[in-house]
Amino acid sequence: MVYLIILAVIFVLVLTLSAASVKIIRPYERGLVERLGRYHSTVEPGMRIIVPFVDRMIRVDMRENVVEVPPQEVITSDNVVVTVYAVIYYEATDPKRLIYNVSNFLKAVTKLAQTNLRNVIGDMQLDQALTASEMVNARLRDILDDATDKWGSRVVRVEIQRIDPPADVVTAMHNQMRAERSRRAVVTEASGQKESAIARAEGEKQAAILEAEGVKQRQILEAQGEADAVRVLAEAEQFRQDTVAKGQAAAILQVYQAIHEGRPTNDLLAIKYLESLEAIAKGHATKIFLPTEASALLGALGGMVEALGERTPVAPATDGHQPPAPATPAGA
Repeated sequence: MVYLIILAVIFVLVLTLSAASVKIIRPYERGLVERLGRYHSTVEPGMRIIVPFVDRMIRVDMRENVVEVPPQEVITSDNVVVTVYAVIYYEATDPKRLIYNVSNFLKAVTKLAQTNLRNVIGDMQLDQALTASEMVNARLRDILDDATDKWGSRVVRVEIQRIDPPADVVTAMHNQMRAERSRRAVVTEASGQKESAIARAEGEKQAAILEAEGVKQRQILEAQGEADAVRVLAEAEQFRQDTVAKGQAAAILQVYQAIHEGRPTNDLLAIKYLESLEAIAKGHATKIFLPTEASALLGALGGMVEALGERTPVAPATDGHQPPAPATPAGA
């Protein structure tokens, strides 16, 4: 019975020593081995065996972690008190420095973030702080990354969740935004009316130009048409006059040729002359002028005969008598 108790105690001791000496390191962890209170080594993931009661294993999480920064009141450069909410993303780079160089990393990085939030946002005006969150994030990340490098960690990024101004400032900002939107609406409407008026004026100008061009082209075409019509009429009139002149010339030529071929005598010319006088007397004229001497009349008739052609001697009558002399007109 005593032996059984002793064996049981030995078995329990062996199990206790085995459990204390065998350590399992997960893939996202690193193990720091301390031997007799001093740093001994850093072990990789897997099953590791240490000396019980001599060595101690400290596990360090190497994954990226997030730290929420408590709300921080910050006074901007234009004397507005705002409440800033931020988070910090970090990851361990050196487990040894992370454990031995800082006693409480989370508290240290939180206080450091709060302090630098005051410095960064305190140098900015409210409008700039509200709109330049990317710049604030970048500056805080650079500052915290430099400060935490000796702690064996790296700040991946810093995000400003929100910035809450006071209620009265929010109301004033809303009023300003409403006024700005109203101003933009008025400016946009005025710009639209201006562009509409310009477009309408341009349209009227183009319409007037086109109308003037149309009137000009119509007048030009009308003038060209009238000129063409006048030219055609003139050509027709010229053609008519040429034709009439040619016809008259041909008629006169035929008359003269007929007279020349007929060999007119003085008595025949005198008769024709008298017929002409009769036709003149039948006119509407109130005065008639006649030759005063018959000899002058006969001389004129003889000259007309000579103008028609060379005079041919008239053959004497067959009965041996001269032709009677033309009668002298009454009143000669």
